[in-house]
Amino acid sequence: MADSFSIKSLALLGSTGSIGTQALEVVREQQGRFRVAVLTAGRQWQLLVQQALEFRPAAVVIGDEFYPEVKAALASQPETQVLAGDAALAEVVQRPDVDVVLTALVGYAGLVPTVAAIRAGKDIALANKETLVVAGELITKLVREHGVKLLPVDSEHSAIFQCLVGEAANPVEKVILTASGGPFRGRGRTELAGITKAQALKHPNWTMGAKITIDSATLMNKGLEVIEAKWLFGLQNEQIEAVVHPQSIIHSLVQFADGSLKAQLGLPDMKLPIQYALGYPQRLRNDFPRFSFLDYPTLTFEMPDGATFRHLPLAYEAMQRGGTAACVLNAANEVAVAAFLQDKVSFLGMADVVAESLQRVPYLAAPTLADYAATDAEARRVATELL
Repeated sequence: MADSFSIKSLALLGSTGSIGTQALEVVREQQGRFRVAVLTAGRQWQLLVQQALEFRPAAVVIGDEFYPEVKAALASQPETQVLAGDAALAEVVQRPDVDVVLTALVGYAGLVPTVAAIRAGKDIALANKETLVVAGELITKLVREHGVKLLPVDSEHSAIFQCLVGEAANPVEKVILTASGGPFRGRGRTELAGITKAQALKHPNWTMGAKITIDSATLMNKGLEVIEAKWLFGLQNEQIEAVVHPQSIIHSLVQFADGSLKAQLGLPDMKLPIQYALGYPQRLRNDFPRFSFLDYPTLTFEMPDGATFRHLPLAYEAMQRGGTAACVLNAANEVAVAAFLQDKVSFLGMADVVAESLQRVPYLAAPTLADYAATDAEARRVATELL
């Protein structure tokens, strides 16, 4: 199979973040299978420069304020064009030398370049769950219209995707997304009242960026993944469940119409789902550590505590409402998490900001892309005001 693998040219949006850097590890390990055409970053310009010097892409994009530094640092590498700003992000994904766009930007910022890439006929390796949370109906419609692949990178959605391979003719009864439960699993509201950001940033199983780590601690990450699963796999709301699985070995499950369950298992390492998405439909050999049941003799499961971790039921509520509700949920959460990381709101107070924003921001049942942008801006304004 290896000999038939065509080299894929990649655009890595968010190459300096957790997913982006691990994607580049995969590229290094899979010598000759991938070519890096585009690298982008927001603020970590020094790391972007290091990556560009190693992988020699055709273009890099950096946040506007760091353009002079990157331009100067790459002056001796004329084959790499240096660009800056949001408009450049939407432009580079459309280049003819790009086959697959890995969207690993954090939050709402991933939406517009993902739309541009789909419209340009590029396959999407999606690590930016907010794109589908905010505009799932729009994105899935565009994917169908342009005939591109939407390949999930999140470990839970990759697991479901892998379980569905070869099952196109078989009805799905439900999917079950697993959650680690985060660092505060089993604690009550009283215990969580004084939680600090340092405590919340210590995830028991996964190494991730700050925003997604906080989302994991509040269970908002699982709420966003529930909404993402609805759009990725064409599910009804009642077909999606979440269960806490502290060991993070079973990454998710699919139950079919006959009651049979399929699960995908593996060690908690994001490089495997990243490699699967980039290499799909082939499974590429690697030297990643292998899972052994002898190392994990007990796998346990429990129901999420929605009364304590209110973000998860808020996400289900937004999914049920549809329209712009999930856009508000996401924007308010981004504001709340940023405030928590700056010690401007309490751990439990983040849910209050999200819940109140869902009540205050005007609701639209059938939004356009422009409506999503306006709703996102209004939700951020309202959430900031609530702080």
